[in-house]
Amino acid sequence: MPRYRIGSVFGIPLNVDITFLLVLPLFAWIIGSQIGEYVGLLNKVWGAEIPVDALASSPTSFTLGLVAALGLFVCVVLHELGHSLTAMRYGYPIASITLWIFGGIAQLEEMPENWRQELTIAIAGPVVSVGLGVVSYAAFLLVPTGGSVGVAALTFLLGYLALTNVALAVFNMLPGFPMDGGRVLRALLARNRPYARATEIAAEVGKFFAIGLGLFGLFGGGGLFLVAIAFFIYIGAAGEAQRTVMRAAFEGVTVRDVMTPVERVATVDADASITDLVDLMFRERHTGYPVERDGEVVGLVTLEDAREVREVERDGYRVEAVMSTELYTVAAAADVMTALEEMDEQGVGRLLVMDDGEFAGIITRTDIMTALSIIKSSGRYQSEPADRQGPDVLRADEFQESD
Repeated sequence: MPRYRIGSVFGIPLNVDITFLLVLPLFAWIIGSQIGEYVGLLNKVWGAEIPVDALASSPTSFTLGLVAALGLFVCVVLHELGHSLTAMRYGYPIASITLWIFGGIAQLEEMPENWRQELTIAIAGPVVSVGLGVVSYAAFLLVPTGGSVGVAALTFLLGYLALTNVALAVFNMLPGFPMDGGRVLRALLARNRPYARATEIAAEVGKFFAIGLGLFGLFGGGGLFLVAIAFFIYIGAAGEAQRTVMRAAFEGVTVRDVMTPVERVATVDADASITDLVDLMFRERHTGYPVERDGEVVGLVTLEDAREVREVERDGYRVEAVMSTELYTVAAAADVMTALEEMDEQGVGRLLVMDDGEFAGIITRTDIMTALSIIKSSGRYQSEPADRQGPDVLRADEFQESD
C-alpha cells in the first residue's frame, strides 16, 4: 500500500499508510454515530456523569468523533515511540513508524536476539499506553462535572482516551505473536531455548490465538474487524517464524556457498533470437540467464521477458530487445539473508554475484530454498546463532540452480 511521510519524531520517519487515511473517517463516524453508547459506557466504568444530550447533536457528535479518533491514533504513535526509543537505547535503528488500518508499526532495522532486550522493548509500548491512560484518567478527574458542552466534550475525550489506552495495552499484551504479548512470550521462551525454536513456539501460540480471535469475530459478535486483525496476526506469526528460522539457518553462510559459480552459469548472447532463448530454456530447464556482449554481462533475461514476444515473431526479435538492463548484484562475501532481502526489495528472483568487480556467478531464490532445506534437515537451524561456527559441510557445488 502507498505510504506518505508526514514528519519525523526523534529522527524517526513518521508515515501514514493509505489504509489509515481510509479508516480514520470511518473511526470518526463510528464514534460520532454511537456517542450515546460511548457516554453510557464511560459513565458506567468511571462513575462519571457526562450528559448525553449535550453531545448527541449531529455536528457536535461527529466533530467529537473525529477528535477522539485523532487522539487515539496520537496515543498509538506514542505507544510505538515507546518501543522505538527503547530499541534505539540498545542500538537498534528504527526505519520508520507507520500508521495503518490496524494501528501502528515501529519497523526495526534489526530484531534483537537477546531475550532481555526484546522483553524490555516489547513491554515498553504497553507501559506507555498504561501511562497515557493514567494521565488521561487523572485529567478526567480534575474536570468539573456539568457545565457547558465544551466541558462535557473534554470530559468525554479524557475518559475515552483513558479507557482506550488501557484497553490498547491489555490487547497488545495478549499472546498473539507478533504482537507485544507474543514478543514477550518469545523473549521468555528464549531464556533457555534457541532463539529460532522460541520463535517457532511463540508463532504457533500466535496462530492458535489468531484462530480463536477470528472465530470470536465471526460467531461471538466481535465483528469483521476482529476477523481481519486475526488474519494479519496469523500471517505475521507465520512470516516472522520463517524469517527467524532462515536467519538462524544461514548464520555463517555466504552467497559464495550457495550461488551457482560462473563456470557453471549458462549465458546467452545479446544478438540471439528469442526462439533460440526459449529453446535454451527448454533444454537447460532454467528460466533466467545473464546476457553477454563481447564477453561482458550487459543484461538479464527471463522467461517472462520472452513471453512478451508473440510466438510468430520470436525469430525476428533479439534478446537485447527484451532483456532487463537494470542489473541487481550482490557481493560473493555477503551473507545469504542479504541476498534474499535484496531480491525481496527489488522484486526479482535472481541476483548477479560480483567478486572484486568481476562476475562470479548467480544466486536465485531456488538456490536459497534448496540450501535452507538441506540445513534444516540437519537440524542446524535450532542452534543459537551466536554459537554457530558456520556450515562447514556446505559447499557451493552442493547447491544447483533448478529454476
